[in-house]
Amino acid sequence: MKFQTAIDIDAAPATVWRTLTDVESWPKWSASMTTVERLQQGELDVGSSARVTQPKLKAAVYTVTECEPGKSFVWEMKATGVKVRAVHFVEDRGEGGARMTLGVEQTGALSGLISLFYGKLTRQYVVMEAEGLKKAAETLEADTGPGSE
Repeated sequence: MKFQTAIDIDAAPATVWRTLTDVESWPKWSASMTTVERLQQGELDVGSSARVTQPKLKAAVYTVTECEPGKSFVWEMKATGVKVRAVHFVEDRGEGGARMTLGVEQTGALSGLISLFYGKLTRQYVVMEAEGLKKAAETLEADTGPGSE
């Protein structure tokens, strides 16, 4: 299963990136997350991991496997028979706005079966996360101003 969605955000890419990489705050702006617990201190980067708990799903540890600060990160989790790869990409669309692309891909021996049972829920969660991120970043932008540090 592979699913991707994109959303335009009326906030500077730097604001979107700050919102996105503060993964422990995700449950505040997306009902698709119950808890996100960072397992290391510091900036989100390759090797960083977090325990993610979502409604109707088992908790899973995601580890960042690719990161281009300010632009994108990929994190992955592995469980029996499946590997989940989640992509997060921030694009500057000019004039103080950004486009956020979120995607998820499941591979492995059991990925077809898992997709059958959880594909609709996964797609729903990705859309909820995109919409929640948009609202959170736009609110932060309004509170702090474009590109504020």
